[in-house]
Amino acid sequence: MNTKRQPAIRTALGVAILTAMMGCAEKQTVTRPASLAAQGADMQSVVEPATAKDILMRMAEFLAKTPQFSVNLSDSYEVLQASGQMIEFGESRKIIVSRPNGLRVEVEHSDGDKHLVLYDGKAITTFSPTQNVYAQVAKPGGIDAAVMYFLKDLGMRLPLAMLLISRFPAEIDRRTQALDYVEKTVIDRTPTHHLAGRTETVDYQVWITEGAQPLPLRIVLTYKNAEGRPGFRAQFSDWNLAPEIQDNPFVFTPPEGARKIAFLAQLPQIALKGTTKPEPTGGHQ
Repeated sequence: MNTKRQPAIRTALGVAILTAMMGCAEKQTVTRPASLAAQGADMQSVVEPATAKDILMRMAEFLAKTPQFSVNLSDSYEVLQASGQMIEFGESRKIIVSRPNGLRVEVEHSDGDKHLVLYDGKAITTFSPTQNVYAQVAKPGGIDAAVMYFLKDLGMRLPLAMLLISRFPAEIDRRTQALDYVEKTVIDRTPTHHLAGRTETVDYQVWITEGAQPLPLRIVLTYKNAEGRPGFRAQFSDWNLAPEIQDNPFVFTPPEGARKIAFLAQLPQIALKGTTKPEPTGGHQ
């Protein structure tokens, strides 16, 4: 059976995805079956929509102001096949952030394929150990500028990218059309606030830890306007807000025999310059 791994729209909380978690709250009713509501009556207190927004914004501001952190993610995303069946694929990621100029994202897909994305304040690099090829482009200006350039200009995929940038609070405050507090619950023995929001194109849910460190533990997205309403899910683990960063893990040193190729978005410029056309990369990062 031939299956298509790439979603029709990128499963990234970057420009199109994390915008799923943004903006001002409107009062709506979150309902659940009566039996479950009765079971949770003692656990959940009534929370007004403004408080739900406060919880969301507190999480965004906390991440944006944290100078360094590392976290592991387990993701799954659905891709509609030509047959009409929805197939789920997965990937695991390890992210290290050191503001303002250090970013490292290690990705392993469910088929075993691996990718690496690096930023050192000077250049963005993607590397495929499987094929021993890399693409690199100069981009000074810090993590915020590099992430937006990576998503918008290079057209690359970086799930949950907006969680990495310092302008996250402003972006999240701008996009959400409705926001509700669902319940207080527990994930991996950690008390969390379960919120549900809506944008023009995406419905989202986010679970945020209670207490002094309001970190996301789970995110679920539904692309309500896309064919088949595909979903994206991310589970966070091993948050570390003071990681030991040694040997500058953000700088790329090409391994022996590695070939340098071009990002797909760079090919028109290369053609105009009349240079030899290198092999492109794009879309699978």
